[in-house]
Amino acid sequence: MALSPQVRIAVLLPCYNEEAAIAQTVAGFAEALPTATIYVFDNNSSDRTCDVARAAGAIVRTERMQGKGNVVRRMFADVEADIYVMADGDATYEAAAAPAMVAQMLDERLDMIVGARKSEIEEAYRRGHRFGNAMLTTMLALSFGRSFSDILSGYRVFSRRFVKTFPVLSAGFEIETEISVHALELRMPVAEVVTAYAARPVGSVSKLNTYADGWRILKTIAMLFRFERPLLFFSAVGTLLALLALLLAIPLIITFAQTGLVPRFPTAILVTGLMILAALNGFCGLILDTVVRGRREVRRLAYLAHPAPGG
Repeated sequence: MALSPQVRIAVLLPCYNEEAAIAQTVAGFAEALPTATIYVFDNNSSDRTCDVARAAGAIVRTERMQGKGNVVRRMFADVEADIYVMADGDATYEAAAAPAMVAQMLDERLDMIVGARKSEIEEAYRRGHRFGNAMLTTMLALSFGRSFSDILSGYRVFSRRFVKTFPVLSAGFEIETEISVHALELRMPVAEVVTAYAARPVGSVSKLNTYADGWRILKTIAMLFRFERPLLFFSAVGTLLALLALLLAIPLIITFAQTGLVPRFPTAILVTGLMILAALNGFCGLILDTVVRGRREVRRLAYLAHPAPGG
């Protein structure tokens, strides 16, 4: 499908100190998507990112709350378009792949396409980041049943109904994980395509901290699992407590069967408390699962209020 000029396309580029790369990034997307409006959302840069982006032809806006999640929240709230292309402002993502991704979204009426990164350059995608990405991707698949091969990719194409029904809660780089879970939870039609991933230009420095950001993403997955799968989460906790109680109770049961006495009252009290906590966890899971189901239905109805892309 050829891209119609009536389709409003917005390119969203969150930036923080990307003076060395932002002009190249804006130029790349301007060439790939000549009818698109390019927005650069600056996040308190201390260099000339805003001036360089403005000179390159982008619309520059600012978000004072630090963190990529805060920037994405502002972008999704403020920008009006039919198709949204989001990438980082560091010139690492393949802008030339954007037209095909947008066309695929319109042809197949998808709500999100993930640009899975493939790089032959070690400096572009370090082994530590690859290992962490693979580990987190596996955890997400185990938690939610489905996943993408690159859940941490910042290169994505969204439909309007995805953007306007996504309640951004994250503040930092864990935003990509939250986006993936939102799509999986609402069972949206999504796709993933392999795109090239290049090294940063000279003078551009990565803002990622492998361990700190990895830990934050890990916590986000655990939090989302608790929020979106409360029955499974609290049942697992309750089962562990019940098993611990049974292990502690076995000697008491044997002693009672042999002597008719319960000599270790502290252990008996602990066993009773653990079993009560196990039962409470089970009931909490059942109640919260009903709440989550109702909340998911409301989100689904809000999602269905928007037309499909290409409709």
